Amino acid sequence: MTLLHGPGLADAFDRSAPAYDLLVAANPGYHAQLRLAARRLALPGGGAGQHLLDLGCGTGASTAALLRAAPRARITAVDASAGMLARARAKRWPPGVDFVHGAAESLAGAGVTGPFDAVLAAYLVRNTAGPDAVLAAVRGLLRPGGRLAVHDYTLTGAPVHRAVWSAVCWGVVIPLGAVGPGGPGLYRHLWRSVLEFDTAPAFRDRLRRAGFADVRVSPVGGWQRGITHTFTARRPAADR
Repeated sequence: MTLLHGPGLADAFDRSAPAYDLLVAANPGYHAQLRLAARRLALPGGGAGQHLLDLGCGTGASTAALLRAAPRARITAVDASAGMLARARAKRWPPGVDFVHGAAESLAGAGVTGPFDAVLAAYLVRNTAGPDAVLAAVRGLLRPGGRLAVHDYTLTGAPVHRAVWSAVCWGVVIPLGAVGPGGPGLYRHLWRSVLEFDTAPAFRDRLRRAGFADVRVSPVGGWQRGITHTFTARRPAADR
């Protein structure tokens, strides 16, 4: 199958948006893992005085996780899918949380210019046509010393983890997605995109090549151990 990118992927998310929250809620640990990824940014003082970017916010689950980790921060949440953003905006948010419609590949065109003290990108980089360009743009949006957390399905490369991922997708995720308004296309893309994207060690190296420092890889627990990881890094403080 051909992977979805750009407008085609945004359209698939638009069609699936009405049932998306129900589907991810059926994933044990999904929201807890997002909260863990946000905590791994280690933001001081509840984010007081900081401006944070939630890149690829979807229906707002990652925004809620970031807000819980940094309740005193100002948050700009961005997504390329108008349908997903409509779901996010319909929820209740405190002042200081703003949603912007824009693609990760063209943030400046959407008016997202920073600088930001930290960026959370959950389930995003794998879905972009140019991961290196997106990471370079994110680095440019961060203040020197600013923090990045990328949370995504990134397999270890071990055959057992590839097998578990495929079994879960074809046994649970794709059949459930097929009964939703968007059909199975988005979830078939999810299955294939994870198999074809970087392994966890390869993505760690990609972050280093992009100029990030202090790159660390942290696993999650449960059935997703070896399948889902959080990558934390910093824009070097001397990077001016």
